[in-house]
Amino acid sequence: MAFPRVPQPAPERMVPIPGHPLVVGVVPGQPELVALTASAWASALGGVPLYFAYADQARIVDEEYADGTVRHSDLDPDQADDSWQAREREIRAFLADVLKDHVGPWEFRYLAGRADRALTHLARAVNASAIIVGGKRVLSVERLRELAAGSVGLHLARHQHRPVIVVPLTVVDWKASAPW
Repeated sequence: MAFPRVPQPAPERMVPIPGHPLVVGVVPGQPELVALTASAWASALGGVPLYFAYADQARIVDEEYADGTVRHSDLDPDQADDSWQAREREIRAFLADVLKDHVGPWEFRYLAGRADRALTHLARAVNASAIIVGGKRVLSVERLRELAAGSVGLHLARHQHRPVIVVPLTVVDWKASAPW
């Protein structure tokens, strides 16, 4: 049984950088550095649009639309949870505050499911030239989980063809942390 060939990154699949938006993955409580870095990149590229997005893993995608938005619902329909609406308002307010001096258009999309898949769908829908995400904060438990599951940035780099810009949120002192 032969599996279909998956399209690979190639020059003909590149999205031109000038004039094309950037997709930015955000999470509640994330430092403002990710949004500010995205704003700086957008400005450097001539004011391209920014599409900020949060993918709620506690919700499932019911339908994906051509503009990158989704209709979503609870994983468990018997335990309806509307807390996502408060989370959406919180993220929108955070972005509005952080981006108050940003010159250029930006939007926020509340998505559902796995972050790498949701961001890939949005990037495809808006024809983004790159995806920006924040790096993991370095905690020992997160290190073990990330080694086992991989980070969103790593999954994006392995499962779609757009460049991925990872904004460092913490760094490790190589001399202090490496036994070799």
